[in-house]
Amino acid sequence: MADPTADDPVPDFGLDYAPAPESTTVVSLADEYGLFIGGEFVEPRSGRTFDTINPATEERLATVAEGGAEDVDRAVAAAGTAFEEHWRDTPGTVRARYLYRIARQLQERSREFAVLETMDGGKPIRESRDVDLPLVAAHFFHHAGWADKLEHAFPNRDVAPHGVVGQIVPWNFPLLMAAWKLAPALACGNTVVLKPAETTPLTALLLAEVLRDVDLPPGVVNIVTGAGETGAALVGHPDVDKLAFTGSTAVGKQIQRSAAVRRLPLTLELGGKAANVVFEDAAIDQAIESVINGIYFNQGHVCCAGSRLLVQESIAEDFVERLEQRMARLRVGDPLDKNTDVGAINSAEQLARITALVESGVEEGAVLHQAPCDLPDRGFWFAPSVFTGVQQSHRIAREEIFGPVLAVQTFRTPEEAVEKANNSPYGLSAGIWTEKGSKILWMAERLRAGVIWANTFNKFDAASPFGGYKESGFGREGGLQGLGAYVRDAGGHD
Repeated sequence: MADPTADDPVPDFGLDYAPAPESTTVVSLADEYGLFIGGEFVEPRSGRTFDTINPATEERLATVAEGGAEDVDRAVAAAGTAFEEHWRDTPGTVRARYLYRIARQLQERSREFAVLETMDGGKPIRESRDVDLPLVAAHFFHHAGWADKLEHAFPNRDVAPHGVVGQIVPWNFPLLMAAWKLAPALACGNTVVLKPAETTPLTALLLAEVLRDVDLPPGVVNIVTGAGETGAALVGHPDVDKLAFTGSTAVGKQIQRSAAVRRLPLTLELGGKAANVVFEDAAIDQAIESVINGIYFNQGHVCCAGSRLLVQESIAEDFVERLEQRMARLRVGDPLDKNTDVGAINSAEQLARITALVESGVEEGAVLHQAPCDLPDRGFWFAPSVFTGVQQSHRIAREEIFGPVLAVQTFRTPEEAVEKANNSPYGLSAGIWTEKGSKILWMAERLRAGVIWANTFNKFDAASPFGGYKESGFGREGGLQGLGAYVRDAGGHD
C-alpha cells in the first residue's frame, strides 16, 4: 500500500488555487464582553475575565467575562422572573413571531456570524457559511412553526413548559448547538440560561445582540460565559427546572449524577465513535467522498464523526489506496480561505489530546498515513490522518479522538460488520454503504446507534431527531422528539 507521506500519489499538473480569503471587516469585535443577563450586558460580579483566541493564529480576539456562582444566581433569577411574569403565558403565536424574527436576523447577518464562528473556532469558512448558519436559521424557523401547535405535537396531553432551563453547549458547533437548544425551549414557553464553551463564546454573545434587536423580553434568554466552574454552578442551581448538555461523556456523567439527586429532567448528547460500514457493492467514489467528509469535516471535531471505517475485505486494499489519494488532495490552512478543506484544531489542549492518541496508535502497531501538507508555523494544526492495521484493542479504535484521524478495519460478513460496529461504548451514529436496500434495513435494525445514515453521512435536518445510546447520552434534539424534552405534563413533572 502506498504511503502518501513518502511519495505523493497526486499528479502535479502545476496548478494550484489562488488564495481566496474572506474579509473580516464584516465583524465588529468589542475589546471586552460582559454577561448577558436580563436583556443587558452587565459586568461579572466575580470580577474575573478570560481571553478568547483565534486558534489559527493564536491572536487574542476579545476579553470575555467569566461568570461565577453569584452571576449564575442573577441569570437564573432573571430567567425565573421572565417566566413567571410573562413568557409562560405568552401565546404560542407571539412566541412564534419572536422565533421567526430571530431566524430572519440570523439570515440577514449570516456572513457576519459565519466569519466570527471561523475566527473563534478555527473551522473553514465554507463550513460555517454553507452548513452551520443555514442549519441555525432552519432550527429557529422549524420550531417557530411548532410554537402555536403544541396541542397537535402532543395530542391527548395537557402539557406545560418546565420553567427555567439550563443549557450548556460545546465548542465544536457553538452557534448551531445553541440554536438546537434555544429554539425548542423558547417555542415551548421556557426561559433559558445558556453557557457557551469557554474557547468559543463570541457567536453566542453576538446572538445576544440579535435577541435584544428583536425585542425579546428581558430575561427570556440569559448568557453566562465561563469555564467548568460556571457550568457547575448552573448544573447545581436549585432553581433550574431542566438541564440540557452537549459535550464530553466524562462531564456528562458528572452532570447526570448531580441531576439524579434532584430528579431533574435532563438531556445529554455526548461523545461518539461512529462506524462507516462500506460493503463491496457500494458506490465506491461516492463512498470515498462521504468517508472523507465524515471524518475531516470540522477537523473531526464532530461527535458523530465517522472516525471508524469498516470496509469489506474484498475491496479494502483498493478502497484505502484511493481514500489516501483523496486525503492527499485536502487543502489544510487558513480557515478564512474559501479553498480550505481542513482548518485549525480548536485549542492547544485538544491538539495535545489528538497527538497523544495518534502516538498511542503508532506504539500499539497500527500504520499511520498522513496527508503531505505544510502546516502553518503559528496556531494549532494536525495533518489529516488514516490508520490501517487497526485492532479492536487499540485506543484509536475505542476512544473518541475528536480530530482528523480515521481508523480503518476490515470485515468479511455483514454479521462481522455489525459486531465490530457495535463493539464500542458509544452509540451515537453510523453509516451504511451498499446498493441493496434489504441489506441497509438488516444492518439498521442491528446497529446500536441513534442516527444511521444510508449511502450518505453527516446530513442533518431540524425536523429529524438526533441523539444516541450507551455513553453517547440519552434524549433527542430536533424533530418532535426533541420538542418533547421541553414540556412536562401540566399536572406534574415528567
